[in-house]
Amino acid sequence: MESTEGYVKYQLGLPHIDHLIAVLCVVAIVYKLTMLLAQRRAAMQSMELFPGPPSHWLFGHLKEFKQDGSDLKKILKWGQQYPYAFPIWFGPFVCFLNIHHPDYVKTILTSTEPKDDMIYTFAKPWMGDGLLVSEGQKWFRHRKLLTPGFHHAVLKPYVNLMSDSVKTMLDKWESYAKTNESFELFNHVSLMTLDSIMKCAFSYNSNCQTESGTNEYIKAVYEIRNLINLRFTTFPYHNDLIFYLSPHGFRQRKACKVAHSHTGEVIRKRKEALQDENELDRVQGKRNVDFLDILLLARDENKQGMSDEDIQAEVDTFMFAGHDTTASAMSFILYSLACHPEYQKMCRDEVLQALDGKDTMEWEDLSKIPYTTMFIKESLRLYPPVPGMSRITTKTITFFDGRTLPAGSRIGTSLYPLHRNATVWENPEKLHWSELCHERAESVHSADTAEIPSDRGPDANTTDNSSNSALLT
Repeated sequence: MESTEGYVKYQLGLPHIDHLIAVLCVVAIVYKLTMLLAQRRAAMQSMELFPGPPSHWLFGHLKEFKQDGSDLKKILKWGQQYPYAFPIWFGPFVCFLNIHHPDYVKTILTSTEPKDDMIYTFAKPWMGDGLLVSEGQKWFRHRKLLTPGFHHAVLKPYVNLMSDSVKTMLDKWESYAKTNESFELFNHVSLMTLDSIMKCAFSYNSNCQTESGTNEYIKAVYEIRNLINLRFTTFPYHNDLIFYLSPHGFRQRKACKVAHSHTGEVIRKRKEALQDENELDRVQGKRNVDFLDILLLARDENKQGMSDEDIQAEVDTFMFAGHDTTASAMSFILYSLACHPEYQKMCRDEVLQALDGKDTMEWEDLSKIPYTTMFIKESLRLYPPVPGMSRITTKTITFFDGRTLPAGSRIGTSLYPLHRNATVWENPEKLHWSELCHERAESVHSADTAEIPSDRGPDANTTDNSSNSALLT
């Protein structure tokens, strides 16, 4: 009897539970590997019609990208070797068809294919389910509620606030000029654009341009941004579990906690200030309306507003989408001006004439600087602030040359080689000034597909007005 009980206990004991767990783990690993191999096989089959640069079986093309400033030139070189499109592998399982010709881009932009959110997913712990990630009815509802925040009437007062931020940056530069020391321009411009967004969108004086080393929120934002870039360029970190268990995952969670705590406090205080207000017009009669006012007071046709979670997500999304890209665009505009002193003088003379003795640009003055505006657009062609955009196909896509791409494929549009396509742009590496050059391009291809300065998509126009105002100011 005792021996029978002992046998039963042994059969049900911990050693056998350990064996069972081990078997289940092996089965799970084998299943996952089988799925990944099937995914790789499907990706290879989908790219059969599109030759491309040789790739490593494990790393794909990741080792080709050195993160030393030469990566975009490499993409441009590949684009010249493989007309229209070529595959790029990010590790052994993730592959994008990289398209860089207007006719190919037009096929994608005129379709209803959804965004591929792989990159945005890396930012989701920070920005939640905001416009960049959401889809379907939630996206349409939020887009409709947010659109009034980018109307000209709302943006006009922002120009003076942006000018104040620029003056702070220029004062810092003046001190550097006296010492004749060199400095990293992008860092200063990035802080200035962040300062502008905080003032314009949230009526919050962050003092980030003078306190960048001590402001915990500013440090958290930069930490998150750098970790998103690190995760995208490091193949093993594409896996959520591996990344979250790494020291970098811990740093991201810590930084997100700081960022969410800060924006949450800003939202809470504004909600308290708006307790007695339920209409945007009443607020507008007392002071300038900002993006946060519109988020808190927006109502749909059923008189329903946005949840606290949705408001938090849209605030963080706005910070993510509007800060870094504007800083990048502005830095390269200044670089282009420095490379062409003769054009710099023409732009300066035009701006001084528009100012007519004033020291601050106003909304009405922005229409008086067409030459400077053209320079900005041409600089954005050569140096687009967003390197590309991506879609994932839900059905078979047929391009103009007859080649097809099956459903479930990832497509990436690389803006750098697109804007340097020799079939569209005459001397594509040169900064063009003649409007005839743009007219020639438009006669060959639609301007919407020959030149795309940002991550153009269904929600592109939502922030176009505000970013353009910032660049001109």
